[in-house]
Amino acid sequence: MAFEVLAIADTAKRSLAEVAYERIRDRLLMLDIRPGDLINDDDLAKDLGVGRTPVREALKRLELDRLVVSYPRRGTFATRVEVTDLAFISEIRIQLEPLAASRAARVATEATREQLRAVIRAVQSFDTSAALVVETLRLDARVHQGIYAAAGNPHLEDVLIRYDNLATRIWCMVLDRLPDLSRHVHEHVDLLQAVIDGDEARAAELARIHVSGFEHAVREALFAA
Repeated sequence: MAFEVLAIADTAKRSLAEVAYERIRDRLLMLDIRPGDLINDDDLAKDLGVGRTPVREALKRLELDRLVVSYPRRGTFATRVEVTDLAFISEIRIQLEPLAASRAARVATEATREQLRAVIRAVQSFDTSAALVVETLRLDARVHQGIYAAAGNPHLEDVLIRYDNLATRIWCMVLDRLPDLSRHVHEHVDLLQAVIDGDEARAAELARIHVSGFEHAVREALFAA
């Protein structure tokens, strides 16, 4: 009985840590917590309605994700975003995104392909001009993470989610200066369709073009500021 109680408590603890992780991560990506900001775990715990332990566990995960950094005797800070980060992140994504897309085209199950068809319908009906920023970012994440999951390689998926998060934070910094946001969102349709059709070469090429186009658009917006 005592073991069962401990197991239930551990599950609840993990659940709270997961909730804290997701909510703090979203605040970092959306720049509600700005790059360079000091993060007060007591204030976060009160704001999120959880204890300090789940928040501290979440911050440890976010440090592995390179979204926060801790310094002895100074505290935990949201990592800063430098222009060089864009090049480094894109260098990795331009290799791995096509790999995930081509692999997804090759190995995705019919059930997974049907899920991707549902994502296509969501993209086609999405109105970027009327959508909130958070809605646009969630749709973009749904597309990319759907392809990562379809690739059927959990290690590749884990790495790509991490770098997609870092790219999203940079994207958020210039979102209001991107002239072709609708095109960026809706070009996902061809990529998703190539995966659904099992066209490995086209899926890989469209993924490469998408990442390259993202870097170019963000770089232009950064230097135009």
